[in-house]
Amino acid sequence: MRFEREILPHLDAAHNLARWLTGNDADAADVVQEACVRALGFFDGFRGDDARAWLLRIVRNTFYTWLRKNSAGKTMPFDEAVHDVVGAGENPERTAIRRADGVALQRSIEALPVEFRETLVLREIEGLSYKEIAHVVGVPMGTVMSRIARARRMLREALA
Repeated sequence: MRFEREILPHLDAAHNLARWLTGNDADAADVVQEACVRALGFFDGFRGDDARAWLLRIVRNTFYTWLRKNSAGKTMPFDEAVHDVVGAGENPERTAIRRADGVALQRSIEALPVEFRETLVLREIEGLSYKEIAHVVGVPMGTVMSRIARARRMLREALA
């Protein structure tokens, strides 16, 4: 099936974006599941050549629908300790410092306003180009560049 061939390889990216937006795996799974249902429903109309960006845009839009339904708009923190695996033979002190730095970075990213957080995650974690991010987010490329620059500045300030 064409949908499986073009969309399913991007489920990890979809879940990763949803997790950063919602703040936890359970809500992210719900958002991705709903996004996949929507994507399947609209797939016959998909004429683009970038299925990943198309799916991530649907995930983003689904997140905003989910956020409105959960009107409080609060996100729960992603638990780094649950998802971080320490390599065998690693120095415990170095591991503790790395985890502390990772937690500080994670909290700083989570504290960013959602429009900055989503563009930063799409660029730095998912590796999308500015053009792809502009398509996913639905804003001009200059706005994407500005948001990423501002998000990076906010992160530097928060981590300083």
